[in-house]
Amino acid sequence: MASNPGEGIQGSHSPSGLSRLYSRYATECGLLIAIFAVVVIAILIDPTNAYLEKPWYNATEILRHASILGIFAMGAGIVIISGGIDLSSGSVIAFSGVICCSMILGLCQYAGLVDDTGNPVTANLPTWILVVAISGTLGVGFIVGSFHAWLITVVRLPPFIATLASLVGLRSLGRVLIQDVNRVFTSNANTQIYIRDAAYKSLGNEWYIPVIICAVVALALFTLMRSTVTGRHLYAIGGNEDAARLSGISTEKKKWLAYCIGTMTAALAGILYSSYVGGAMPDRDGLGYELNAIAAAVVGGCSLAGGLGTISGIVLGAIFLRVVIDAVAKTVKDNPDEFQGMIVGLLVVLAVTFNELRSQKGDRKKFFPGALGVVNIISLTVLMGIVAVLVTSDGDSSTDDSRDKFIAGCIVSGVTCAVLVVRRVLESRSDTEQAS
Repeated sequence: MASNPGEGIQGSHSPSGLSRLYSRYATECGLLIAIFAVVVIAILIDPTNAYLEKPWYNATEILRHASILGIFAMGAGIVIISGGIDLSSGSVIAFSGVICCSMILGLCQYAGLVDDTGNPVTANLPTWILVVAISGTLGVGFIVGSFHAWLITVVRLPPFIATLASLVGLRSLGRVLIQDVNRVFTSNANTQIYIRDAAYKSLGNEWYIPVIICAVVALALFTLMRSTVTGRHLYAIGGNEDAARLSGISTEKKKWLAYCIGTMTAALAGILYSSYVGGAMPDRDGLGYELNAIAAAVVGGCSLAGGLGTISGIVLGAIFLRVVIDAVAKTVKDNPDEFQGMIVGLLVVLAVTFNELRSQKGDRKKFFPGALGVVNIISLTVLMGIVAVLVTSDGDSSTDDSRDKFIAGCIVSGVTCAVLVVRRVLESRSDTEQAS
């Protein structure tokens, strides 16, 4: 008889335990389902059958790019969790590539690795040169993060302004620096540096190396945020900085740590990007990647208000973002790269909206109130129609193709308008019921 109550207790507690586990990792579960859904949809509508013909190649390419994105997205996510924002990720990536390649050239000159014309020989480099260059680049990332923390905690600049300055300035500095480095070490003023060492190139070209590095960084940051007092302090600062300060938390030091993590992970990603392309190209490297970092963090469950987010969610957010970008590249007929920014921007809006709805705790959100709602119903209807026309375009100007695009645009616009109008009617009915 004693066993029956035990079984009853176990049966009653098991569902609640699963419910708590699901609620704790709801974002991660949702992202896993979304990733699977995007892959299935892409396979079904891909006209070239790229996923089915080269599954291993496509999987490794997605993992490579998602891992590099995940590395600096985790750094950006920790800054967001602590209540800040870092707009400098893309420029830090470009600047870090310049620093790493410049240090390699300088160390080659120091070690006497030059050809008959005095130019550095960057093939078959000794391991110590790569170690020193990578370590020095991470050190520069630490200095940039410390500068951000000083501007924010001592000078009292808003994080947006402090990191916006680096967004604009670091890329420009890298473009100037790379020309001076080339004049000194190669007797020309090239705007790019090429590294021919096979070991250096393998860092970004062997797909499993970025995956391993991302996994190590994720494990370290997961432990920091989940199992240490410092991690709990970062969450507390993001939730309410004044309360955290009054409770004795050194908010300035914790912000210093957060911004250094953000820039050092971006510097690490810059090294991997530089090795992937075989050199430094500051005018193109990391261009717009700060939006990708913020998008991956927000899609992964981070709240831009601070205090919320997980490392596992950010990693899955990076994978989801990369899967979507790859699916667009394979399914959009004409110039898929031009749609990347639009897709990323849309995902950010949807993720922030979802987080806002989740924070309402059951309160019914009104999206289309009054005249402003009517105007935006019209705007969204027209916008979705235009997007449908652009996505279905294949560059053919024939009458049949134009008719198909027009029909697609009308269908999407009609469905969008119907959904939004129904939503507005439900909102109006809810207001009437509450008033009565």
